[in-house]
Amino acid sequence: MIRKRVETFAEAMTGLKDGAVVMVGGFGAVGQPNALVEALLEQGARDITIVANNAGTGRVAALPRLMAAGRVRKIICSFPRSQGSVVFDELHKAGKLELELVPQGTLAERIRAAGAGIPAFYTPTAYGTVLAEGKETREIDGRMYVLERALHADVALVEAWQADRWGNLTYRLSGRNFNPIMATAAKLTIAQAQHFVELGDLDPEAIVTPGIYVDRVIHVPYGDPPPAMANPD
Repeated sequence: MIRKRVETFAEAMTGLKDGAVVMVGGFGAVGQPNALVEALLEQGARDITIVANNAGTGRVAALPRLMAAGRVRKIICSFPRSQGSVVFDELHKAGKLELELVPQGTLAERIRAAGAGIPAFYTPTAYGTVLAEGKETREIDGRMYVLERALHADVALVEAWQADRWGNLTYRLSGRNFNPIMATAAKLTIAQAQHFVELGDLDPEAIVTPGIYVDRVIHVPYGDPPPAMANPD
């Protein structure tokens, strides 16, 4: 019987290694799998490369805490310096955190390409800027383009609205954002879901991420604090 639901965060984080490339879904705080990032902090993996839309805000949110703990070597994102991104600023200025800045549309397409099996693509975005330095360029129909490579990950951490035991996922409104494409671009996809439903309860037309892309699901009801890694939800 296929059953991808796990009952503890320790089980959800099994197998994460030092040096992993970890995608974190969300757009700002919306749709971000904070409980899974907290579990990653407790799990202990180091030298991580984070792929996310932004670098987080404040000091108590999950992603800034992971960076402040010295566990992140590099971040690949579009908005590292959003309002309140104090942890990123401090670490980057001190030379303790490497940044790869990627325009948001390019970031999304690099992730989507990885999931679709496309190794690289051309885009006009960033041509003629420092972001294109060292990259292949090409003129197509009189316009210059930059070659961007697909962005793969070892692990994707995503948040869903609903999930079933096969790992089928739905999303609610803007919580969809980067989560579906990240789920396809990683070797291991772990989802936290606000609602867990019985197999067959999801409308097939509403499923955005088929369970074939998902390896583990843990139930994290909205508003509930993340349970300790050793305890069931």
